Amino acid sequence: MAAFIAYSAAPASAASMGGCSGGNLEKTESAIEAMADGDGKLTAEKEVAAAQAAMLDGKMGVCAAHLSKAMRAAK
Repeated sequence: MAAFIAYSAAPASAASMGGCSGGNLEKTESAIEAMADGDGKLTAEKEVAAAQAAMLDGKMGVCAAHLSKAMRAAK
């Protein structure tokens, strides 16, 4: 049941991105590199770091949520 709750808490945009994967992390990092320095870029970098940590821990729903936040900050 806990897994269902954690998965359902992930934003819909993360699900539409295909979730947490190396490819999605790579795309997000590329978008962040193109950003001008500032608060948005710093926020996006922190979210990518959190996504990577969650991915390594096997918490794919958490990873997808952080990745989604990073993409929103990168826009």
